[in-house]
Amino acid sequence: MSEMMIAGWGNYPMIEARVSKADSAEKAKEYVYGTNAFITRGLGRSYGDSSLNTNILSTLKLNRMLSFDDKVGILSCESGVTLSEILDIFVPRGWFLPVTPGTRYVTLGGAIASDVHGKNHHKDGSFSDHLISMDVMTSEGKIETCSKTVNADLFKATCGGMGLTGVILNASFKLKRIETAYIKQTTIKSRNLDETMDLFEKYGSFTYSVAWIDCLSKNERIGRSILMLGEHADPADIKDLTISKNALVLKKKSNLNIPINFPNSILNSVTARCFNFLYYHKHPNRTNESIVDYDSFFYPLDSIHNWNRIYGARGFTQYQLVLPYDMSKDGLMKILTSISNSGRGSFLAVLKLFGKENDNLLSFPMAGYTLALDFPIIPGLFPFLDELDKIVLDYGGRLYLSKDVRMGSDMFFKSYANAGRFKSAKLYFDKNNKLQSFQSKRLGL
Repeated sequence: MSEMMIAGWGNYPMIEARVSKADSAEKAKEYVYGTNAFITRGLGRSYGDSSLNTNILSTLKLNRMLSFDDKVGILSCESGVTLSEILDIFVPRGWFLPVTPGTRYVTLGGAIASDVHGKNHHKDGSFSDHLISMDVMTSEGKIETCSKTVNADLFKATCGGMGLTGVILNASFKLKRIETAYIKQTTIKSRNLDETMDLFEKYGSFTYSVAWIDCLSKNERIGRSILMLGEHADPADIKDLTISKNALVLKKKSNLNIPINFPNSILNSVTARCFNFLYYHKHPNRTNESIVDYDSFFYPLDSIHNWNRIYGARGFTQYQLVLPYDMSKDGLMKILTSISNSGRGSFLAVLKLFGKENDNLLSFPMAGYTLALDFPIIPGLFPFLDELDKIVLDYGGRLYLSKDVRMGSDMFFKSYANAGRFKSAKLYFDKNNKLQSFQSKRLGL
């Protein structure tokens, strides 16, 4: 066990915690028995305080791959294995993740606890939709195997349950076949929010879709975007490229690193407006088609190590909301107008289309549109986000727990229809109330 200063990816809040590591189920059981209140943590890529407590159990040493069925693509591994490790091993063998978030630096346990989604949610759902089974250790030290059909209540509470039902030890899930490590990408510029949403609908047959959105544009340009569409490339698509002999192996790249926190004054409304203007006009053509490697398409920010330091020592938060399909256009227009009028521009503003909601109690997606925005932690930010909360509630939406650092319990219980059921499930599976995070206490769980 070691004491250290630790934070989520947003570097806010920064706390002192006692961090212990378990490299086996036996060690995890010893920790569970000997600790009154704790939360598990993987790579710490949740943005806020959902993996923070004064006592933390790190799963990073539970990092063994257990089995792989290369006929159907079923992989079993421990919860501390990272998506990056899975990609490095299985992409060269012709397999890819069924669903991936915007970073490869997430553990399997973290992906389950957050029930991560990706650019293909409208087609393929969340990560848990491809999960076959998992082993969860409850606060009593008992190991329960659960799936959609076995111990289904534990499964539905654990997927998206932010680590509050038990320690995820291992899981099995299905990978998808690919022929190359490349993506056929189409980018389309839109002039405003109406056109952006029309394009999502028009190109809904694409497996992957995401839009960068200019959240500071005004009037007839509000919501203008760059829509990015993608499909896995086959060998014929890349025959003219200069690549390695094996189309499933990428050339190694040198990545940038941000060694220190940037000064807090660098990110402001002026630099945000300049960035949004330049990024939009960086794409001179209405439509462009290209072949890019999967890292560039799925994980552009991973090429900059410690990019979170750009936001300075005060840190930042990502405000990610989802609105029901029929309410999305009006709700997003009102939210984008509020942001534009406030001048609190986001450098990273991403819009995606979600498909149907799953049966898990706290999974974030619902059929509709999700908007994610990064804001530096500056005076007055939280009261402004409180105002956005009201809009989200008025339009029937909710916020993503994996990004949240300040939502109140009232907002949470009003926006998550199954919040009460989850609280009851947590009390049932965590009878000793040992699984706690700063977030769970703030939300009244």
